[in-house]
Amino acid sequence: MDRLLHGNLKFITYPLMVIIWIILPFSGVLFLIYFIRKKVRSAKLRMSLYSIVGLLIIVGFSVLVTGDVEKSLQYLQNLATNEQVAGTATSDEGKEDEERLESEQFETAIVERVVDGDTIVLDTGETVRYIGIDTPETVDPRREVQCFGKEASEKNKELVLGKKVRLEKDVSDTDRYGRILRYVYISDVLINEQLVREGFALSSSYPPDVKYQERFDMAEREARENNRGLWGEC
Repeated sequence: MDRLLHGNLKFITYPLMVIIWIILPFSGVLFLIYFIRKKVRSAKLRMSLYSIVGLLIIVGFSVLVTGDVEKSLQYLQNLATNEQVAGTATSDEGKEDEERLESEQFETAIVERVVDGDTIVLDTGETVRYIGIDTPETVDPRREVQCFGKEASEKNKELVLGKKVRLEKDVSDTDRYGRILRYVYISDVLINEQLVREGFALSSSYPPDVKYQERFDMAEREARENNRGLWGEC
């Protein structure tokens, strides 16, 4: 009798197990995918939800195959850890490449002396002439001190004297006087542009070094329209 009852129960329990372990989860997954597709408008959120559903499928399948929830969760944890380590390594490599490219593009130095509004001397002994701008003269023995020249020189001192600057080259390396031609930065601020924008310098194009000339022209237009600096005084 017990054997017969046990045999009959198989015909009941096996279909129930199939329904519980396969059909119901599969139906639930299809419903979730349908719901996400129809109700979630954000593409980024949809992808995140699809990823979660995918993980649930992996967990369910691995539990069904191994019969061990703990092992399945441990497998997923190891998988996530490996992906995180790989992602961190890739991120570090990308950061190193970015720093290397920046070091190749820019030189760095300390400003030892300010000659005038558009010329400085570095701690390396090199004289730098700012590219793309021109400030009123203050040190040319052939000319009188021009209007707003002293103010431009003082502003340049305020911005860069004694500070570490980054120097960016355009096409030419030096001018006819042997001064190196550079765009000068303090952090991410382009000093050439700032002097023009605040009315201490004019935008002055000297081809072929014209990488940022449109920016300087726009900065000059803004300064002139607002009577800043030399535009209001001279």
